[in-house]
Amino acid sequence: MDIEIKKLSPELLDDYLHFFDTIPHFTNKEEDRCYCVCWCNVAYEGQDFSTADKRRNIAITYVNENNIQGYLAYYNNKVVGWCNANTKADCLECQCGKMYMSTANKKESSPDIKVKAVFCLAIAPEMRRNGIAKLLLKSVCDDAVQEGFDFVEAYPNREFINTEYDYMGPAKVYEKLGFSAYYEIGPKLVMRKKLK
Repeated sequence: MDIEIKKLSPELLDDYLHFFDTIPHFTNKEEDRCYCVCWCNVAYEGQDFSTADKRRNIAITYVNENNIQGYLAYYNNKVVGWCNANTKADCLECQCGKMYMSTANKKESSPDIKVKAVFCLAIAPEMRRNGIAKLLLKSVCDDAVQEGFDFVEAYPNREFINTEYDYMGPAKVYEKLGFSAYYEIGPKLVMRKKLK
């Protein structure tokens, strides 16, 4: 299967929006479409994410301003996967950062440690189990090395429930790429891969 991975940029905005417009992610309900705006490098205070239309419009701004970062997977020129990956330290004040990361270690043992965080891993239902998640994560890790990061970190559930609620993917996907459990936060694992 010929999968192409591209780093999200404003030029790929239409592809990004089309993926969230058409691919079931959290549920099949249109009003639940997330556009991944809750994981970004913008503080949550003052943001209105109450409807899919509002989230879509915010996504347009965020992608154009490089506030949402990540990778798109293409098959036959169509987006079939998405991985949200951003600098961990930049995303602690976003909506999901405040909700889910409040108990995570926010400070590293040294201020010089740079961590790239994987916040979401979404694959089109008909394309799952084709290695797309691994290709997306490999791109995150490869670029993180080039960008001077020390670790890539992810937050999957300890026990995989289903793709609707485990939007970070199963822990096994990360283990296959050299991630290991760093510590636990309630039902979630903090998994890390050392890059240097």
